[in-house]
Amino acid sequence: MPPRARRAPVWHNTELLDLIAVWGEEAVQSQLRSSRRNFDTFGQISRAMMERGHDRDAMQCRIKVKELRSAYRKARETNSRLGAPPKTCRFNKELDTILGGDPTTVLSTTVDTGERDEEEEG
Repeated sequence: MPPRARRAPVWHNTELLDLIAVWGEEAVQSQLRSSRRNFDTFGQISRAMMERGHDRDAMQCRIKVKELRSAYRKARETNSRLGAPPKTCRFNKELDTILGGDPTTVLSTTVDTGERDEEEEG
């Protein structure tokens, strides 16, 4: 029988709320926006989590942030469909403060082509 794959320990609500709080700090958000390669930033998030009494490494924090972002996006996409019943994700209110203004989580319905009507140019 093959050995079982090790699973990461379950995240408890207090850990998730602390992760969201650290992730939502303006300094952390600024670092995440400024670089595509942000493993160092997740190392900082991990250290902040340790200061709050949680033992999570940078990779665990990165994966959990991606999962939270994905769940939030899916809920937003579902809610943008006409006739779909409203859906929220876990910690929706907290995530909305972080991701609510993020253009990568908002579905774009209009495209600005930069062209203007001839009457406007007059």
